[in-house]
Amino acid sequence: MSKIINGKEIAQDLRNKLKQEITDLKIKTGKIPGLAVVQVGNVAASSVYVKSKTKSAIEVGIEVIDHHLSEETTEAELLEIVDNLNKQDNVNGILVQLPLPNHINEQLVLDSIHPDKDADGFHPLNVGKLSIASHNDKNLLIPCTPYGCLIMLKSLGIDLSGKNAIVIGRSNIVGKPMAQLLLKESCTVTIAHSRTKNIEVKCKDADIVVAAVGRPQMIKGDWIKKGAVVIDVGINRITIEAKGEIKNKLVGDVDFDEVSKNASAITPVPGGVGPMTIACLLRNTTIAFKNSNKK
Repeated sequence: MSKIINGKEIAQDLRNKLKQEITDLKIKTGKIPGLAVVQVGNVAASSVYVKSKTKSAIEVGIEVIDHHLSEETTEAELLEIVDNLNKQDNVNGILVQLPLPNHINEQLVLDSIHPDKDADGFHPLNVGKLSIASHNDKNLLIPCTPYGCLIMLKSLGIDLSGKNAIVIGRSNIVGKPMAQLLLKESCTVTIAHSRTKNIEVKCKDADIVVAAVGRPQMIKGDWIKKGAVVIDVGINRITIEAKGEIKNKLVGDVDFDEVSKNASAITPVPGGVGPMTIACLLRNTTIAFKNSNKK
């Protein structure tokens, strides 16, 4: 049976360290990190995520500056708000919750965030720095979900150097930065996607499998070789029948029951990658605060 990589425990450990670090920074500088959270509209899932991120930020000692805007907010109005936040000294990190309404260009808004305040790590400048080996990870603002995945891999105490890794999914948010992080750890990295042929054969060759494709239970047990480590980024809601009732269930991109028979370690859904994403958002905000105080 696979070892379960407990994202809740690892995230709690990271939050505890950040809380102590922020306490020390407050004593040293007389200030605390500030995170501006911008939400446009009332998408239910976004509201849940924002509430969770806000709660976690406050718990570690980060000040949260909340901007909850109406669905009718124009692109120009949102860009003006971001521009003002870029200029505020008490704001070290800016998070624009996605998705945005259809009339707003998401990439334009993300690009407008000052790279030094890019709490999500999505700005092209930060993405570019991630691909250059000479940049020090300790000072970089790194996309939160991939960095959380890397922390979980490292928690296993295995040597990543030389391992064959496959990342299933090529999104800007997870797939591409995940590949860059694994490459920096000297893994041999394959990126698979919807056009990849014989994907199951390529998976079977991998020591590390990161599934971030957004298709429920796509990765099957016979895709995974004995002893591989599997990180399941997916979170999908499906309906199942249980005791004569139709119920909703959260599942990953991996068929957990099948894959866990072959994998040496695997992340659960929920309770795996999700908590790490939020913890790494707090990490980025703290890094941004420290970087600003060096200037």
